[in-house]
Amino acid sequence: QVQLVESGGGSVQAGGSLRLSCTASGWISPDTCMAWFRQIPGKTRASIAFIDSDGTTMYPDPVKGRFTISQDNPKNTLYLQMNELKPEDTAMYYCTSAPERSGRCTQEWGYWGQGTQVTVSD
Repeated sequence: QVQLVESGGGSVQAGGSLRLSCTASGWISPDTCMAWFRQIPGKTRASIAFIDSDGTTMYPDPVKGRFTISQDNPKNTLYLQMNELKPEDTAMYYCTSAPERSGRCTQEWGYWGQGTQVTVSD
């Protein structure tokens, strides 16, 4: 059983920065891809950063160039560095994991943390 616990959220003014952390407990296979999603009330959860076991990262346009996903494997910790924050980044942020098969992420996001709230004010 894998447990994911996010931390690092908070309130910040526009233009500021936050770094989110996600600590995993339990056994994590080396063939695992990780991601950060966010959810605004009334909207579906959306992926905002992805990293696979090779360290390849991907970002959607709204956060590209401002957000950076990284992982510290010995510490079983996933990070999301968020810079130049905007009010539209206000959301609950979740980390999640999925297995890889044949070298590709299945995107079967089976484990989720409880989320950490990020609020960006003007």
